[in-house]
Amino acid sequence: MSDRVSITEENQVATVTLTRADKRNALDLDMIRAIVDAGETLAARKDIRAVVLTGDGPAFSAGLDLNAMPQIAQFAMQGGVFLERTHNNSNLFQAASMVWAEMPQPVIAAVHGYAFGGAFQIMLGADMRIAAPDTRFSIMEGRWGIIPDMGGMVLMRRLARGDVIRKLTYSAEQFEAPAALDWGFVTELSDTPLERAHAIAAEIASKSPDAIRAAKALIRDTELLETRETLIAESKAQEKLMGTPNQMEAVMAGMQKRTAEFQD
Repeated sequence: MSDRVSITEENQVATVTLTRADKRNALDLDMIRAIVDAGETLAARKDIRAVVLTGDGPAFSAGLDLNAMPQIAQFAMQGGVFLERTHNNSNLFQAASMVWAEMPQPVIAAVHGYAFGGAFQIMLGADMRIAAPDTRFSIMEGRWGIIPDMGGMVLMRRLARGDVIRKLTYSAEQFEAPAALDWGFVTELSDTPLERAHAIAAEIASKSPDAIRAAKALIRDTELLETRETLIAESKAQEKLMGTPNQMEAVMAGMQKRTAEFQD
């Protein structure tokens, strides 16, 4: 799509790659915009059934590009930039993370090297995070006198205990993949995270896209609901799926022991 982000497609799986490897995929304003554009473009694609999010070169992303800090600060200080809701419930910076959580397709982040600051928040927008065992992480904003403000306060609370979030946010310390796995920020570890992410994405793409999209929306939208509201939401989602062509195809393929042929 740009000199910051590329999109490739194979078998209805899109791979979004941060392509600023010479800068460790550090986030400048152009990179943030390109990430949002990539997510919004894919969200509108009914033929894409799963997305893999990764970074080129030695790291997923080093987080905020310090050389771009003056440009970002100038942009942010124009007035209303932080509070303006330009992307659904988010501003531009928040959308770089939230676009992955809000898009209808499942997203698997393949993470290696390190994911610091804004990059840590971006990967949290994915449905799953597969990390190399030696990957390092940090909620690094505290080092620069700011707070995590790219959707982190929504996404972290869905995954980890409050005391863990507080400790890591207050200290800005680095932590490694095994700890991230224990705390809930990482789904699983793999020596080949991109290969593993693609394997999961391929499995997802083989299922009914209607059911997968409904499941993602249901899981996301009921996380903070009470029991009664969650049960009603389950029932509504199931009612919409039952008897539809893709649901019937899933049943017939299972009964006939053949590969299903779903319609997007």
